[in-house]
This record gives sequence, structure tokens and C-alpha cells, in this order.
Amino acid sequence: MVRRPVFFLFTSSLSLLLFWLFFVWPPPLWYRYNFPRETSFMAMRRNGNPTAALHRKYMPVPLTQRSSAMRRAALIGEDSRFYSHHGVDFVELRHAMGYPRDSFAWTSPRDRGDLWRAITNSTAHPRTVRGASTITQQLAKNLYLSPSRNPLRKLKEAITAWRLELWLPKDRILELYLNTVEMGDEIWGVEAGGQAYFRTPARNLSADQAATLAALLPFPRSSNPYYRPWRMLWRKNLIMERLNGKAVVVPVDSGGPDRR
Repeated sequence: MVRRPVFFLFTSSLSLLLFWLFFVWPPPLWYRYNFPRETSFMAMRRNGNPTAALHRKYMPVPLTQRSSAMRRAALIGEDSRFYSHHGVDFVELRHAMGYPRDSFAWTSPRDRGDLWRAITNSTAHPRTVRGASTITQQLAKNLYLSPSRNPLRKLKEAITAWRLELWLPKDRILELYLNTVEMGDEIWGVEAGGQAYFRTPARNLSADQAATLAALLPFPRSSNPYYRPWRMLWRKNLIMERLNGKAVVVPVDSGGPDRR
């Protein structure tokens, strides 16, 4: 008899969470045709600094109004499998966690055992899995969530990423991401980043400039062309090598101390 109230409480809480996730938040379909006036991350920065909005640089533009080099550099730097996954890249996630194979079957005791060991290791060392976050997950976090790393936030991020993929084309997701991603102190999006750092619109960014902007994405407030630029130079060089067609293998935990 004691189990029934516990079960009811659990199912009720889960139902409320799912209702909140799917119906209360602004629907992703709205973003098919509109850019956000303010994202969750922008609001968070504004709440921390009441005058921040006065200095905000945010100039959303269509995906076609940015250089092809910028598009390629962002995919190379943040999510090279963007067009082949559905919001969460389970292949990269398994690699980041330390799972030793590309294939997985629930019926295999060896696969289950290796997956459990990988999950246990990633729980003890959470920095190892941050690099597996996809562009869709990062957009979900920027639009709706916070930088918190607790498991509930990660669950909401995964569900929201799935919702974005369900309602929006891939190019629109990339367009929203490149327009809302943080690129420095109150600098939001590639257009604002290009204007702030290089005095050039996104459509005229060179390959070198595009690689620079893509390189600062993991830690835009702690290393950018204005502040400690040497911390991002290795990442910029790596992206440039890939832009030029060179195969480069990157260590799993390669995002530096501020990797999201």
C-alpha cells in the first residue's frame, strides 16, 4: 500500500515535467519564422547586469548572409556530424564517455558492461562529455535553459533538442544557432561578432576570420580576440587545418578549462 502513493507521486511529477517541456515553453515552431528578441542566456546576462541590454550587440541575419567559410568553420569546430544526427549525437557521446566501440546492442552483456563503466567514468569526470554537445543541444540551451550542469537540465536540453529537430529544418537550426550564440561580453551571433572583432559583416568574413570566431565558441567570455586571444589560437589553427582538408584527430577533452 505504501508503494502506491510513491508511484503516484513519481508519475504525477513526471507528467508535469513532460507537460512543462512540451506545452508551456515557447513552441519551437514559432522559431521557424522568427528570431528571438531575447534568449534565455541573454536574459541571464541582463539579470546579472541591469545595464547589459543597453550595450547588447545582436543582429540576426539569414543563413545566406554569411560566408560559406563561417558555416563550415562552425560545423568543424562544434558539430561535424550535425546533418547526420537528430539532436543528440549518440556516436560522439559514446566516444566522449569512453565507450570503446561504435556499435551497441542491449542484448550484449559485454556492450552493457562497457556502457555502464563508461557512464560511471563520465559521472566521476563530467568534463569528458561536454565536447559531445551538438549544435542543436547548444541552441536548446541558449534559447530556453541555463549553463547549469545538473542532470535535470541535461534531460531538458536533450528533450528540447529533439523538439527543435522535430519542428525545424537543419539549416534553420544552424541559422538560429549562429545568430544567438554568445561570442563575447554582450556580443551575440556571428554578425555581431564579425562587426565587433573585424568590422566586417558575416557575409564578408574570410576563412581566417571565420575560424577565429568558431574557435572562441567554447569559451567566448574567457578567451576572444579582445581578451587572452592566445588561449584560442591552437583551436583556430586546428579548424583552419580542417578547412584546408587536413584530417586532424582531436583528444576527447580538448576544449580547455572553460569547455561547455
